[in-house]
Amino acid sequence: MLWLRKVIPVFLSLVVAARAETQIVSGAAWTDTSGNVIQAHGAGILKVGSTFYWFGEDKTENSALFHAVSCYTSTDLTNWTRQSNALSPVANTMISSNNIVERPKVLFNKKNQEYVMWFHSDSSNYGAAMVGVATAKTPCGPYTFKGSFKPLGADSRDEGLFQDDDSAQTAYLLYASDNNQNFKISRLDDNYYNVTAQASVLTGATLEAPGIVKHSGKYFLIASHTSGWAPNPNKFFSASSLSGPWSSQQDITTASTRTWYSQNAFDLPLGNNAIYMGDRWRPSLLGSSRYIWYPIDFSSGSPQLVHADVWSVNPSAGTYTVAQGTTYEAEKGTLGGSSKLLSNSGFSGGSAVGYLGHGGTVTINNVQGNGGAHWVAIYFANGDSTYRNVTVSVNGGSSVLVDQPDSGGGGVVISVPVKVNLNNGANSITFGSGQSNYAADLDKIIVY
Repeated sequence: MLWLRKVIPVFLSLVVAARAETQIVSGAAWTDTSGNVIQAHGAGILKVGSTFYWFGEDKTENSALFHAVSCYTSTDLTNWTRQSNALSPVANTMISSNNIVERPKVLFNKKNQEYVMWFHSDSSNYGAAMVGVATAKTPCGPYTFKGSFKPLGADSRDEGLFQDDDSAQTAYLLYASDNNQNFKISRLDDNYYNVTAQASVLTGATLEAPGIVKHSGKYFLIASHTSGWAPNPNKFFSASSLSGPWSSQQDITTASTRTWYSQNAFDLPLGNNAIYMGDRWRPSLLGSSRYIWYPIDFSSGSPQLVHADVWSVNPSAGTYTVAQGTTYEAEKGTLGGSSKLLSNSGFSGGSAVGYLGHGGTVTINNVQGNGGAHWVAIYFANGDSTYRNVTVSVNGGSSVLVDQPDSGGGGVVISVPVKVNLNNGANSITFGSGQSNYAADLDKIIVY
């Protein structure tokens, strides 16, 4: 992605100068081609010709209330340019700055030759539970708000859209309904302005954050369960028809990681596979919520996330490549101060280093570099219910502070990235130095 050359210690890791990138690094602070942090949460992706359009919630103000639906463009899914806002607040309507507008999704309607946006439209207390619709003649709009309503008279909160590949390009609304208890799929009218009939319902499923990928003639619904802003293990369901019957739920990745601390937003087909596009929500600083994008592998016949710290995508070829790094185990480093070795079957090799910070450090030596910038994935366990953070110092230099979300348990390991400069040859990286608070337990690092 694109990055800034300034340490932002409160929010996340080390970021460097804005320039064209060729890799996707989940959990980093992504910036656009102007060097500004990308604000497009609850993503919706639309491809027009060779250009991808990324619509999302602008959370610059760190509030759940509506600020804007942003629009970014890219031809490579890696470098994004911000365009004019697609949808802006309108006073005294359901899209005022005192309302909720979430998860914008856009489809092209062939009949009317226009772009139609659907979104979760709500009151500030989430009591209205509606969908909103807006239209435009160009992909980024600006869109004209048509109205908000309850589909078929029922609640709709988290929602998504799916356009089938039949000749009529039949479209469907995917939505959490009936106080989030039942999940529904309903067919849109020919204009994509309203719903006409319910296609299927997953009774008592308590699902939200939905997306559908069609693969080899089969429909795969990917969604999370309901746990507020906190992550949970996202699931998939399959069916040969959108009217069902739907299979029982199955995991799309290791359940204990809670989808690597993320929630589904959009699922983009990519050749014979797909891309999972999720959010790592941070409710106390919504504008600092990060994007978690991973390849979805269908080689087994079912969708499975590929946990790739660093990877690249070739949209025109419909392929992806996972970067290969070098692993360094924390327990093989040099412990300092009050740090201790910990044992847990969830750690790589069964061991990790704990009690970092508050006087405890670990230095990993002989880390090989090429004389330039490297991504380092920090694998850690944080059993708290809140974020921790850790200082990172290379070769005794100044430290940067890297945020470490709660991982879901003291033996559950997830990763966050930091970009550092390494000398050509051997380097030493120290964790936990100069911080009064405790960091998470360090399992290992992978250097790319």
